[in-house]
Amino acid sequence: MDPREDLTRHYRWLRQHGNNDSHSGNASVRVGDDFWVTPSGCCADTLSADELLRCELNGTLAEGASLDARLHQLIYRNNPEAQSVLHSHGPYTVALTMNGEAFLPPDFEGQFYFPRVPVITIPYERYVAEAPERVAAVLAEHPITVVRGHGVYAQAKSINLAYKWSCSLELSAKTAFIARQAGTL
Repeated sequence: MDPREDLTRHYRWLRQHGNNDSHSGNASVRVGDDFWVTPSGCCADTLSADELLRCELNGTLAEGASLDARLHQLIYRNNPEAQSVLHSHGPYTVALTMNGEAFLPPDFEGQFYFPRVPVITIPYERYVAEAPERVAAVLAEHPITVVRGHGVYAQAKSINLAYKWSCSLELSAKTAFIARQAGTL
């Protein structure tokens, strides 16, 4: 499958399963010395592979690329194993990490994949300036992280694996939320 088609499919699934709203989040896939990234402000429901923008791994970013294009670029530079990056806004994950503390999944699957999910606090007014280096540094050591009050970043060797990390974390957060409501956690 064309990696751009695969990217748009997974990005659309994040929307369809409630991990993004119609125009939030972003995604990229690495192809050789370049990466394809979602355009700024694109709609997951209507995005086509032809709308993705090519950026250079060690050069310029395409005009109109996602606000997080620089962040994606630094993730790929800091972690040669990374072939894909997904950014989503899973509501349970965002809600349960608003305290700024690392998230410890209470369920088996979450513990199996990532027993500790780092949470990065970046003041909203400094997000654009600080997020690229801070998120890329954490993702050089971890498959997934959360920016407090903003969302999830996952990197992996494939778009499908980054999608799996994103969905697994959101289900762990939902499970933790329900368990707390039920008084069992």
